[in-house]
Amino acid sequence: MKKYILMLFAGLTLVSCMDTIILPDDKTVDEDFWKSKEDVAMMVNGAYAAMTTNDVLERLIVWGDFRTDEVNRNNSVTDISTQTQSLDEIAAVNIQTTNAYATWSAFYEVINRCNIVLTRASEVLGVDPNYTDGDYQVDRSQMLALRALCYFYLVRNFRDVPYYTEAYMTSSQATDIPQSSPAYIINQCISDLEGCVSTSMSSRSFNDWRRVGWFTTDGINALLADLYLWRASVMHSAADYQSCIDICDRIIESKKSQHTRKRTETTEAEYPLAEAEDMYYDLFVKQNAEESIFELQCRSNLPVCQYYWKYKSATGSAGMGWFKATTLFGGTASIYNTETSVSNNNLYSATDLRYYAACYLPTSSEDSYDIRKIISDNRVIDKTATKKREEYAYGGMDRNYIIYRLTDVMLMKAEALVQQAADIPEGATDEEKESINASNASVLRPAFNMIQAVNARALYRDDKGDSLKWNAFKGLSKLEFERLILQERLREFCFEGRRWYDLLRYNYRHVEGTDYNSILADQGALVKIYDDMLELMTRKRGTEASGVKAKMQNEAYLYLPIPNRDIQISPQLRQNPAYGDSNEYEKKY
Repeated sequence: MKKYILMLFAGLTLVSCMDTIILPDDKTVDEDFWKSKEDVAMMVNGAYAAMTTNDVLERLIVWGDFRTDEVNRNNSVTDISTQTQSLDEIAAVNIQTTNAYATWSAFYEVINRCNIVLTRASEVLGVDPNYTDGDYQVDRSQMLALRALCYFYLVRNFRDVPYYTEAYMTSSQATDIPQSSPAYIINQCISDLEGCVSTSMSSRSFNDWRRVGWFTTDGINALLADLYLWRASVMHSAADYQSCIDICDRIIESKKSQHTRKRTETTEAEYPLAEAEDMYYDLFVKQNAEESIFELQCRSNLPVCQYYWKYKSATGSAGMGWFKATTLFGGTASIYNTETSVSNNNLYSATDLRYYAACYLPTSSEDSYDIRKIISDNRVIDKTATKKREEYAYGGMDRNYIIYRLTDVMLMKAEALVQQAADIPEGATDEEKESINASNASVLRPAFNMIQAVNARALYRDDKGDSLKWNAFKGLSKLEFERLILQERLREFCFEGRRWYDLLRYNYRHVEGTDYNSILADQGALVKIYDDMLELMTRKRGTEASGVKAKMQNEAYLYLPIPNRDIQISPQLRQNPAYGDSNEYEKKY
């Protein structure tokens, strides 16, 4: 019977976001299943496995990176018509409601799997004495976290989505659920995580892949900090920024306590981060690194390694991936560029090994770069080895998808600290400016220290002195510090599916009047998008940038359309007002 249910898992195909059949309609099968600790473990593992499917991972990359300044579509790849057409729609801001990437069913499948465990696992407590309350609390915390992660991705990409906690196990259950406001969903996710983090699995429980492959205390806290940072940015909440800082501190201290000092360490490191020469190998080749916090385990699911298909090859030839790095990742800046303008293209110091790890050098006739990061097996150990940017040494068909790692938490803390600084009002006197700057130093200096620590670890071992210096940055404004963090996050997390969400937070912090407590379809005039965010988002487009910016009229355009097929099935769903019916929306690309 268990084998039958596993086969059903493997063959599951959703027809709408909630029209989900996980277990058979046969009640005898259902009742016979929830009898043992192993039954619960099977369902928990199935939820994690559902997060590593092609449909999920592909969207994590497209949603997180493609709409940003990091990557362009490789125009040489034209043989996969549905996907390439959908990418072209996204790039041209002419997204159809039938776009292949404007779908959410894969995430609702994971959500429903979590809901089933949350609904049924407690029944096993009274049946199998080996399944203790401690086991149940650990399973519950993992499923609440995985469900919250899915809803977080959905809110950041669709904004107004259905929220449900009921388990759907038969096709006869009603599934027509209206959208909830994003504020309600984020609040529910935070409440769930705050309620379960104290009973979650310790991050010291395992020494193998499960330490970061399952949602342990550190992973749940990282997601919680991210949710607080998001809500703070949208709602302009000082209390939420402080909550983010406090949780980041807990994670940092936890990672420090878990650190095993290596023989090569002559002094105790301030943060347990791999040295620059080891960083790439530890994170992206060996994987499940000490500094990792939560990553989706894809090693047992090689055919769906989306990094490989998107960055290396969609056609079977090296350098023919769907995406290529933009010219932001070219150049050989000899010093760290302190320019904070959004037009700055020189991201890397020549001593920053991330520069060599990010991509391969193009020929003189190309205006984009083949991505090297994550999918090459070659570690970068020498700043002078420019051949490391020239040789095509691909490997990784078995790359995990990293959701959180320690540098992410450090820069989240830095971002929240900067938002605690005061703005200097227009017309302020020199004396007033001096007073505000002196007060701001109490939060800007520790924020800078976090940025500096992330930056310094990426430098070649003999060039640590080339990292950022406080005296060169202490005169920057709050806004300039904010941009500095954006730049450091781009250096550290390029091609890892984070950039779009960084830009969205940046946008929301600089606009007023966002109504996060209602869905877009019920609102009147919508808030315009922050100009600097549009500059960052479109700077890869060159002469086409002005046309793209002109189409991005208001907040609604930051989000994907509600899937047309789901609207046809579920009458209560309301379309994002930026998009018309698929039959009415005119293509202009």
